[in-house]
Amino acid sequence: MKLEAKSASQSSTAKIKSKTYTYSNSQKLFQRALKVIPCGIPGHFSPAPFVPPTMYPFYAEKAKGSHFWDIDGNEFIDYMCAYGPIALGHNHPKVEKAALEQNQKGNSMTAPGKIMVELAEYLTETIAGADWAFFAKNGGDVTNLAVMIARAATGRKKIVMIKGGYHGVAPWMQGFGHYGVIEEDIANIIAIGWNNVKQFEDAIAQNPDQIAGFIATPYHHPTFADSEFPHEGYWQRIRELCTKHGVVLIIDDVRCGFRLDMRGSAAHFGFTPDLACYCKAIANGYPISALVGIDALKTIAAKVFYTGSYWYQAVPMAAALATLKELKRIKGPELMNTIGKKLFEGMKKICDSYGFDLKVTGAYSMPYVRITNDPSNMLHQEWCAECTARGAYFTSHHNWFVSTAHSQNDIQKTWNIVDDVCKLLKKKYGSKY
Repeated sequence: MKLEAKSASQSSTAKIKSKTYTYSNSQKLFQRALKVIPCGIPGHFSPAPFVPPTMYPFYAEKAKGSHFWDIDGNEFIDYMCAYGPIALGHNHPKVEKAALEQNQKGNSMTAPGKIMVELAEYLTETIAGADWAFFAKNGGDVTNLAVMIARAATGRKKIVMIKGGYHGVAPWMQGFGHYGVIEEDIANIIAIGWNNVKQFEDAIAQNPDQIAGFIATPYHHPTFADSEFPHEGYWQRIRELCTKHGVVLIIDDVRCGFRLDMRGSAAHFGFTPDLACYCKAIANGYPISALVGIDALKTIAAKVFYTGSYWYQAVPMAAALATLKELKRIKGPELMNTIGKKLFEGMKKICDSYGFDLKVTGAYSMPYVRITNDPSNMLHQEWCAECTARGAYFTSHHNWFVSTAHSQNDIQKTWNIVDDVCKLLKKKYGSKY
């Protein structure tokens, strides 16, 4: 059956069919959590960015495919995918089978399993320009290591990054003014604008032979703001400048990796970095990250002491190898972008029919979505909250994620929810928007 997003003329006389969820168990558990955990739920899973927080679930009970269920029994179509790690859908059978088989052999052992070598070989065969691989747990682990390698390789201190870019939570990544960050932490960080080659040229000129590395995501995807693709020739010019001035070019592919191109997002945009950082989609939810690099930096990477108690776990490595093989087999990046394109074009058509301008920026596999009618963002926050409370989990502050498990039924149900909420908001606000 061919799916089509409904227009207002088709649905304006229909009653709102979806019912809003309630979250009494989540609220009660959160009150317990506040007594024993800072913020109740710290970090990026915190309820703080949700407006209003009473419209969102705080705790999950289980997940399968493209859905998850909260502790109140409410079912959601998951458009955050655990903030990116879930690429094949929750509990993918091939990934779980590989993880279980490895776990039966061993996970945290007194020496690495051979799976580490097999995974490194697969990554270097898959990612364009990668000659070696190093494994850790979080994206911030490998972005931090990349900066250490850049400094060790060049003997320089300064790092250029993009304003509004996110590379983890180490003090140098957060910026002065954040709690616990002191001025010395960012003394050697130079922040420039995205897509602004001139500012990079100026930074090089103003800091001759002082810049160790340039770090950025393949395209700009900040929070609370539209995503921006690189201008034509941007990355090629950045690559030229880094090569000319001995600057290590680092790509933070933690969020975009394997959602744009199996060869890496740098290949997608037509350039080769010196170091590339991966996490998120690499193992479909299992804790592992990877840094890959060019041969010229392998000896330096070997000299930098950087390790962790659980970085050699074999189960996440087995899960990663199974995930990458399956993504390659099904052409995962292309599939996620195809699903996303259909979903978001349909959503935009529905919103347009009610007079709401839904703007979708970035890759369809992980776009930033917002309703532009209200500059204060309050209308968009309300729209996201109402959709979430009807079973389509949307956030207003962060880019969303599509997995290969999102189905035609998920798309249709999401369109129905979007239609219901647009109808609700149109009735509530009339011609105000």
